[in-house]
Amino acid sequence: MCLILIAYRCYPGIALLVAANRDEFHDRPTAPLAFWDDAPQVLAGRDLQHGGTWLGVTQSGRFAALTNYRDPRQVRPDAPSRGQLVSAYLQGAEPALDYLARLATQSSAYNGFNLLLGDAAGLHYYSNRGAAPQTLSPGWYGLSNHLLNTPWPKLQRGLALAQDVLARQPDPVPDDWLQALADRVPVPDADLPNTGVPLEWERWLSPIFIDAPGYGTRSSTVLLAKESGPASLVETTWGDGGRCEFTLNGWTKPGGGDWP
Repeated sequence: MCLILIAYRCYPGIALLVAANRDEFHDRPTAPLAFWDDAPQVLAGRDLQHGGTWLGVTQSGRFAALTNYRDPRQVRPDAPSRGQLVSAYLQGAEPALDYLARLATQSSAYNGFNLLLGDAAGLHYYSNRGAAPQTLSPGWYGLSNHLLNTPWPKLQRGLALAQDVLARQPDPVPDDWLQALADRVPVPDADLPNTGVPLEWERWLSPIFIDAPGYGTRSSTVLLAKESGPASLVETTWGDGGRCEFTLNGWTKPGGGDWP
């Protein structure tokens, strides 16, 4: 997962919006969004190489999403899979802040990551390349492959497009944000971040939707939880044209309270 756009309790009628692209090597085996046979409460895609995931929810109201922190100079090939951090949280019952506090004592074992967790107590964030776990206030947030709200051009463009959907649509649906996640506008060289990869790859990785040789945006996912009615989770898998849609009745809002 390389781009996550979030509106959290900051727009009338919407308690939580999450619009996210997962970027990965094309040959990495992946299962699409579904309830897991071995953990029926978990709704998520699945990395078939290590068994974890990059974004998911549970029927009881837990939410989790992950991005990698890009720093090729500090990558350890023997580090455990970061996707297991998401799946372990979704399969458990530990409060999000307790989970993050415990993880913070062990996080040096992992390559760089950003982790977003939601539960009845709120929306929370932690990176093992940043500060201590924190609870997020209502607002707009963006996360790519650096720390939360790092103003990379793709992140700023993504937030602008996501906000424009709400400005144009009185009653938006997930497809409005899926269209924004398909944006392929590249970033000029002068504005590219320097993340330790060659310039050619900085260019490939600069758009919201990535289409590089052997690597790119594999899926786009939108979680839309309005103040009334059920929440919805929609995923489009690029390449094979697959699409999954789920309605979450009775899903618990991050920050407390059930959906009416």
